Amino acid sequence: MTATRFLTLAVFGLCGVLLFSGFVALGVWQLERREWKLDLMQQVDDRVHAEAVLAPKVADWPKVSKQADEYRHVFVTGRFLPQKDTLVVAATELGSGYWVLTPFERRDGSIVIVNRGYIGQGVEPSPAPEQQVTVSGLLRMSEPKGSVLRDNDPAADRWYSRDVQAIAATRKITAAPYFIDSAKQQPGSNGVASVVPQGAALRGHPVGGLTVIQFHNSHMVYAVTWFGLALMVIGAAGIILREKRKERLAPNEPPA
Repeated sequence: MTATRFLTLAVFGLCGVLLFSGFVALGVWQLERREWKLDLMQQVDDRVHAEAVLAPKVADWPKVSKQADEYRHVFVTGRFLPQKDTLVVAATELGSGYWVLTPFERRDGSIVIVNRGYIGQGVEPSPAPEQQVTVSGLLRMSEPKGSVLRDNDPAADRWYSRDVQAIAATRKITAAPYFIDSAKQQPGSNGVASVVPQGAALRGHPVGGLTVIQFHNSHMVYAVTWFGLALMVIGAAGIILREKRKERLAPNEPPA
């Protein structure tokens, strides 16, 4: 074997080893990500179905985080602030319309924004209860700036995401860094939970309990893809070695 051929094979061999190692490493990383995602999904499921706990108070606001608190089942007691509704564009299982976000003053004087639920297009939201109530739902983190397609326009009061900081600033209030997605059942005027009737959203009564909890988990597909590419590298190396072996074993052609 000439030095040039040996060098060529060495370079191809090194590239093959690097590709194989890289693909295997990526496959293992995707398996680790899958385990992390499954653990996260289990944590969220536990939070959603746990008994409601008191929503974080002012002293705990700086510690609230997406990883530790999102979708936690919480409750607050107090009163809704009148005439401060904010309508945020929404697309739900009930159709296109708006989320109705209303500031809620707790008994300690702090304010948290509550997503009272969904209403259809072209209707005005019904007023929030005036009496003291207890609202339960899922803690959600603020959605700053806007949606993928549209930015929020606070000056024109057009909202495409639930950016609680911007909404609070527009309404001239100080609010928690999170909001609460109201549950489907909430206490009525007599303190007893009542189910929102069918079609209420079209009449302006916000329908809660429409939180969509969905995690993209395609890590196994990615892992299989990377491991498959690693096997393809082995297969390509085997073909090259087989062809080289045939060349060495082939008899010399007779002279012309």
